Order: sequence, then C-alpha cells, then structure tokens
Amino acid sequence: MTRFPIDPSQPFYLTFPLPCSYLDGRMEQRVFTVLTGLTGGKSASLFDFLSHAGFRRSLDTVYQPSCPGCDACVSVRILTHGFRPSRTFRRVLRANRDITAELLPARATKEQYDLFSRYLRSRHCDGEMANMSWEEYLFFAEDIFTETFIAEFRNKGELVAACIVDQLSDGLSAVYSFFDPDEEKRGLGNFILLWLVEKAQKMGLAHVYPGYWIADCRKMSYKTRFQPLERFTRTGWRPFPGEEVAS
Repeated sequence: MTRFPIDPSQPFYLTFPLPCSYLDGRMEQRVFTVLTGLTGGKSASLFDFLSHAGFRRSLDTVYQPSCPGCDACVSVRILTHGFRPSRTFRRVLRANRDITAELLPARATKEQYDLFSRYLRSRHCDGEMANMSWEEYLFFAEDIFTETFIAEFRNKGELVAACIVDQLSDGLSAVYSFFDPDEEKRGLGNFILLWLVEKAQKMGLAHVYPGYWIADCRKMSYKTRFQPLERFTRTGWRPFPGEEVAS
C-alpha cells in the first residue's frame, strides 16, 4: 500500500483570486502549503512527494494552480534518458560553446542579484517578483528545506545566466532561471535547460522538471520542444508529445 507523507494536520490554503500572471483577462488561484518548520526531514520528504504530484516551489511554499474553469497550467517533466537534442538545440549548444557552467551550493551573491534584477526589469517588469529586494532574493535563492543548488553560467568569467535548482529523488527541478537580457541571441533559456538535462543524465537522474507549460503563453509554451516529455494528469504522469520539433 502506498504511504503518503502528508500529515493530516499539515495545512493547505487557497489564495484569493488575482489577475493571472500569464493569460490576460483571466484570474488565478493557487493551493499552497508552507514547508518550513517541519522536523525530522519531513519538509524534504513532503516537498519531494508534492513535486511528483505537479506542485512547484516558490520560497518556502509549494503550490499548484487551482483556477475555477481553467486548466491551462500543465506541470511537465523531461525524460532525460531518452532525450536527444534537436537540430535547433544543437545550434543553441554551438552558440554557447564559450560558456562555462558549474552547479554550486545555494549561496546568493550580489552578482547574481544584479543579473536577476536586470532580467526582471527587461522580461517581467510587471510580475510579482519585479521589485524583489536583496534580502528577499537571499531568502529566495538559499537552501530552505531541501537540497538546493545554483547553476552559474559564465562567459570569460562574467556571469551571464543562473538557475536555482532543487534536487529531487528522481531529478532536478528548475525553480527559477535568469540571464543577461543583452545576450538574447544565445538562447540562454533553452541552453540552461539543455545543460540541466545533461547534468541530470550524468547524475543518473531520470527527469528534469522545468515548471508549467501553458499553450497560449509564449514564455511558457516552448517547453514541449524538449522531448520526450510527460505531463501530470489526474491519473499520474502521461506522455506529452506536444508540438512537432525538428530532428
């Protein structure tokens, strides 16, 4: 019999409706719980379980969209063992051959924060994180209740991209990635995911969790290019072919 690591006393909450961050004219709500304060490794165990059930982490909470009349947000994961870069992705890899990458312990730096702030001002100036202070970034980036790392990507020593990464029992979860907006031609967002897939393969991990896929949101719809892919459904994880991609 499957044992679920959710204590009946663990509180889950529902947010008030707010304007959707991704789809104009829609409202969003989230189911969430706070995982700090649990003892005996319970936070990490519950986080791992909820991640496998389609939840995502933000700071010390894990959440899942619960929007009345809308199921546009689809939790997806890349199957690393069957992944082969498409022709488009091979071009991305060639364009970034001069980039060095390293997976580091989760320690926030002012260099990261400066890049993070530039990225938000350029790409998400109206988002909920746009005005995040250094203190808030410190809390956001550093290890809270799970095994967390920061992947740094450098060109001749200069930080051009970074990604906050949680390690799960079966894979790597890309919590948040950001990059130099002046280097857009490099395709750094795709490059980060490609690097995480390769890293997970080397670590013997079966999946990379890139977050939610949203068909009608350009910033979120690209994830189906990473094949093979699975989506989380009411009956568990199922294959998700998505769009046709170049071989």
